Amino acid sequence: MLNKELWKKRIYGILSLDSHPGHIAAGFAVGVFISFTPFFGLHTPLAIAAAFLLRLNKLTCITGAWVNTPITVVPILGVSYKLGAFLRGRPIKDLPISGGLEWHNLERYAKSLILGSSILGFFAAVIAYFLCYYLVIRFRAKDAAQAELAKEMSEVGEELE
Repeated sequence: MLNKELWKKRIYGILSLDSHPGHIAAGFAVGVFISFTPFFGLHTPLAIAAAFLLRLNKLTCITGAWVNTPITVVPILGVSYKLGAFLRGRPIKDLPISGGLEWHNLERYAKSLILGSSILGFFAAVIAYFLCYYLVIRFRAKDAAQAELAKEMSEVGEELE
């Protein structure tokens, strides 16, 4: 279920992209936001669409959309529902997911789920942006060629072609 070598390869691929660190981090952050939405099965297509519409890096956006794994989805969904119910002034109770995570089982809780997951997703995306930006800068500082590229990008303020 969780292939460490695949994740290492993907993270190395992201950190060594030939792009501005802010651009890389923005794509990852948008993907993380999408991963918090309750639209299971649509995270990857939503990430691809967001990457095209917002002109973000596709690899980082899709990788960010995979942050919310099957291990973490149920706790995050429960917290999202409780937060959304609280903000809507509804009684706070556990989210009944006995029927499964399909949308037709969650539809009656949609307003609270979408509100709560949007807020959690926003904060997770902000954290993901700064963490990814820091990791890209740190990774590039260790590699001479990457460090030179980062220096040129910071002087120009944009991606180099």
